[in-house]
Amino acid sequence: VTCARTAPGLGLPLGLRFPCRLACDTMTQKERVSYFYDADVGHAYYGPNHPMKPHRVCMAHHLIMGYGLHKKMELFRPRPAAPVELAQFHSEDYVEFLSKVTPDNQSEHVKQLQQFNLGSDCPVFDGLFEFCQSYTGGSLDGAVRLNHNLCDIAINWAGGLHHAKKTEASGFCYTNDLVLAIMELLKYHARVLYIDIDIHHGDGVEEAFYLTDRVMTVSFHKYGDMFFPGTGDIKDIGEKNGKYYSVNVPLKDGIDDSSFLRVFKPVMTKIMEVFQPGAVVLQCGADSLGGDRLGCFNLSLDGHAECVRFMKRYKVPLLVTGGGGYTKTSVARCWALETAVLLNQDISNVLPKTAYHEYFGPEYKLKVNLNNPQIENANATKYLNNVKQQVLEQLKCLEHAPSVQMHEVPPDHLIPELDDDLTNPDERMSQMDLDRHIQPDGEYEDGI
Repeated sequence: VTCARTAPGLGLPLGLRFPCRLACDTMTQKERVSYFYDADVGHAYYGPNHPMKPHRVCMAHHLIMGYGLHKKMELFRPRPAAPVELAQFHSEDYVEFLSKVTPDNQSEHVKQLQQFNLGSDCPVFDGLFEFCQSYTGGSLDGAVRLNHNLCDIAINWAGGLHHAKKTEASGFCYTNDLVLAIMELLKYHARVLYIDIDIHHGDGVEEAFYLTDRVMTVSFHKYGDMFFPGTGDIKDIGEKNGKYYSVNVPLKDGIDDSSFLRVFKPVMTKIMEVFQPGAVVLQCGADSLGGDRLGCFNLSLDGHAECVRFMKRYKVPLLVTGGGGYTKTSVARCWALETAVLLNQDISNVLPKTAYHEYFGPEYKLKVNLNNPQIENANATKYLNNVKQQVLEQLKCLEHAPSVQMHEVPPDHLIPELDDDLTNPDERMSQMDLDRHIQPDGEYEDGI
């Protein structure tokens, strides 16, 4: 018996990552999940004193493998995003500089380092451009598979770098994989919803789509006290065609599960009702968890994961990414749990033994107490009710404003396309090439 499926318009069978029975029995009855991971991402090193540790993605992956969750989804190594793809959003001179600058030659480019905001927060390190290509490629590949109905959910924990701007790096982020993935989704979907539960405001994504009604950006974040990036006021609602389509939910220190969900659920319920997106991008920054090295919220693993579970219930094509998160063990636990949530799998509270087992002591449990008792919940009920009411009032304006005139998906030419003349035929530019990159059996083994 063969279970080869066919890519739309290509007539080519897709190689199945796992045995036929598993793919048929499991993948067709539940949501089909595509998971993107490149071990080389973990080799990216921002520096000894830098809080961003891409190695956390490897730690999360090993937990995912140790729990056997890989058996319930298709695994892919992302194809590196080509420079021409990155330049669909970012300026060509910025992309070219990222591709050329190295620790050895950066002293020769002081002016450009300043121009493109590379420095202490966004350092130049060995393999920087390859790192950008990999995490961005994962989100692009996920969007392509969603567009072609090859999966229902795509996961790229290495992605979610939401601060990067068109012409500069920002907040540990160099290329904005989220913006590029949303642009890809817009080729097939009239409306795309972006949700951000990172503690930091999703400023790069909001800025990119601030003037359009085809993308709604929703960010739940810490605001005030000069907290980075300093944007995300509730009054920032978009402009021109995008007026009311930027939604900001500013929160204060110490917010816990019940307070967060008391705002998140009614706001997202209303947004799904009035915006009716064709696809959703969910950025799951884990720095909103309690005890984060840079954060000041007090969400538990269950509270954070409940946001994922809540959005999954809508059964809308869903791209899920990582984001911030600076306590590595908490990040790994969080994204492993949320992978299980996306797969409808219950997993043991006892962590599987992996190469990183010693990092998770002394508890060696999945769910540990992350609450920081030194940070009180400054989000009074009155404040949260007021924020919620203001946001719901903003959304009411959409009910009376002209609807997004997108009953039919616009022609592809309205979205920037790749120039074939600039494209290396060996790079990923087609679904056919993407499918060739399905991992062969044995690429990932149980419990590695």
